[in-house]
Amino acid sequence: MAGTVLVTGATGTLGREVVRLLVARGVAVRGLSRRARGGGDGVEWVVGDLVSGAGMAQALAGVEVVVDCATTQRKEDVTGVRTLVARAREAGVRHLVYVSIVGIDRVPLAYYRTKLACERVVRESGLGWTVLRATQFHDLVLRFFDASVRLPVFPVVSGAAFQPVDVREVAEAVVDLAGQEPTGFAPEVGGPRVRSYRELAGAYLRAAGKRRLLLPLRLPGAVGRGLREGGNLTPDRAVGRGTFEEALERRFGGR
Repeated sequence: MAGTVLVTGATGTLGREVVRLLVARGVAVRGLSRRARGGGDGVEWVVGDLVSGAGMAQALAGVEVVVDCATTQRKEDVTGVRTLVARAREAGVRHLVYVSIVGIDRVPLAYYRTKLACERVVRESGLGWTVLRATQFHDLVLRFFDASVRLPVFPVVSGAAFQPVDVREVAEAVVDLAGQEPTGFAPEVGGPRVRSYRELAGAYLRAAGKRRLLLPLRLPGAVGRGLREGGNLTPDRAVGRGTFEEALERRFGGR
């Protein structure tokens, strides 16, 4: 991979893994952070803010490829992508890789609508672009369950299934795409198995050594219908290898 790669969201769950893999492959990596960071990890850290645009022109100077892993999980993401695209065009960036989510065009969650709007900005950017959609990371499912286990009952989304994937495998796919020519929409990345929410919750409770009453929760409206119809899944792209049980083992050990 020739030239410098800028990774936005470089300190996040996915961004950290993308940065690690790029450094391991000998790529010149520039990591974007809202706060100053020390060096010594093979990364050139730069300070910038996608939403306000502060520092972005300097962050993109001399960059060939941008990997956008950043998210505020709010509507401001659209502003951030617009800023990134505008500054990237000015800097002569040749390839923008945007990481998105499977099913954002089928499940009308507010955050999914935001991601869909971000994809549209990328597609209309005039840059060479690649969009990779992935299913939910193991880490995200674990955060849901970590919050639920604090309650007296454990809510379980009725009729919903998920296909969690190891973030390291998504990072591998992202880094591979960054080293290629822009491809538009890349093949999706999904976890190895489609699992019911109840099944995943049971596996979590066993690994954590906890007992909770499972409370069925039926989500209303179009969001609930989209999940029950499997809009968040990509069973034909079950390319991940790491299982949820392996993620639980890393989290809880042999407890």
